[in-house]
Amino acid sequence: MDVSLVIRQRLDELGRDQKDLATAVQVTESYISQLLTRKKAPPAPARTDLYERMGEYLEIPGGELSKLAELQRRQELKKKVAEPPQPLFQDSRRLILRKYAAGDQGEVRRIIEKEAFGELERLVTQKLLEVAQGVAREELRNECWLRSVGQEHGRSYEEMRVAVLEFLDTDIHQISTEGCVSFLDPMIETWSINLKTFAMTVVLNRRLAPGCTKRFEFTETSGAEEEMEPGLREFLNDTRLSGNATEEEVEFLRTLKVKGRRPSAMYYYRELQNLRDPLHFLEAGREGEQ
Repeated sequence: MDVSLVIRQRLDELGRDQKDLATAVQVTESYISQLLTRKKAPPAPARTDLYERMGEYLEIPGGELSKLAELQRRQELKKKVAEPPQPLFQDSRRLILRKYAAGDQGEVRRIIEKEAFGELERLVTQKLLEVAQGVAREELRNECWLRSVGQEHGRSYEEMRVAVLEFLDTDIHQISTEGCVSFLDPMIETWSINLKTFAMTVVLNRRLAPGCTKRFEFTETSGAEEEMEPGLREFLNDTRLSGNATEEEVEFLRTLKVKGRRPSAMYYYRELQNLRDPLHFLEAGREGEQ
């Protein structure tokens, strides 16, 4: 059973249609239609308020739709994880390079264009996407912000909510020209990077995120600190696997060791899912009952 089937069944049971659901969730009917016909995959639960609103309207117990969506996305991920990363659309790459604040793009452009989707391009794109998605996530419930941005793109409030929901659900392997034009372009004022230290600075549009400058430092660690496992590094670089992993979860994954063997990225993905599954832990107050 998948998300679309559950939603259709509940609409039938309640005598409601997808137009009613779209109104309740504050998205377009077209968006709901694509979800119900499986033309659009269910978005990631942690990146959207969609399931919370749907659950209330369809009278489904809290969190049930989110859990089902997570399982469905996990199954789809297993099918896609072996696919090699694809390069960015040329328009997206040009936009990202245009936002580079350090003047001469020569060295940065040379490195980025040397490979189809090399490490520097992935690093820069990932950070710019994270920053823009952070703003969009904070403003998702801000009707004034959504209407204001929507007016600039000739979109209604519902259409803009759909655009934000889809943008929050993308990653560096899926980002489109549409996502760049609608969000990265207006939100990101400039970015710069120190090619020796890989420290990055991202300056946001003050009108959309007032006075907001983000800095990311990549510092040298002491020789006593163990080197990161290659599988863990691959896991963290692939947002299809690491997704919205928190700092605490990543620190836990760093502690995992397999004597005499090198864990793969999929190993860390599965351990993350195990860590998040409440069935793998005793409830508070029951530790001493065994």
